[in-house]
Amino acid sequence: MVALFVLAADAGTILGTKHDFTGLNRRVGVVAMSGVAFSDYGSPCVYCHIPPEKEGADTGDKGGIPGWNRYIPASTTYDLYDSRTLDNKVKTPSPISLLCLSCHDGTMAVDMTVFKPDAFNSAEDAALHLRINGADTLMNCGKCHNGQAAHSIEIKHLGTDLQNDHPISMTYAGLTHKDPDFWPPDGPYGFNNGVKLYEGKVECATCHNVHNPDINLLLRETSDRLCETCHIK
Repeated sequence: MVALFVLAADAGTILGTKHDFTGLNRRVGVVAMSGVAFSDYGSPCVYCHIPPEKEGADTGDKGGIPGWNRYIPASTTYDLYDSRTLDNKVKTPSPISLLCLSCHDGTMAVDMTVFKPDAFNSAEDAALHLRINGADTLMNCGKCHNGQAAHSIEIKHLGTDLQNDHPISMTYAGLTHKDPDFWPPDGPYGFNNGVKLYEGKVECATCHNVHNPDINLLLRETSDRLCETCHIK
């Protein structure tokens, strides 16, 4: 497990961020409810990434998102953004966006991983395994984080209705240089400012860098410049 922490620290990435469940919000002196709300697996990486001792394992065989240490979301039926001017329409998010939704759609616990590190003792696990969901039940973060007790969970709980969110998993409209309303990317992986394309598609991680603790909303570019990275008007 030490190697994972060293790599993250050297890269200046996930430690101390909102995605670091082993020390959530450490930078502002708040310790998350590990062992109560969720299980602390001893590494911030394994909530998404396959533990190193399981390297080469196929999570897809166990109902997981291929290549990732998360299960396919409990509901893969999403209402995605649509309009008559949308160039490329999709029905189901791509695996890399399903990875984000597997927490943020509120249907599964945030610590529901396919593999747990070998060092984790499941017999001592007493966590509630809460979901990022605004509902007022013991299974959901919204039981406490309802805006009255603690802070609101609303901005983190996307749900399965994504019609008011930016479209995802569609082929980037500027990729073929045929749509005059979009800039062509600077290279096969996106733009020089860090906005990324994944196999030519726009995904959640196109705009959000989940490892970066220093940018508001984990954006890859400042909010006033982000949209104009892709959109000409």
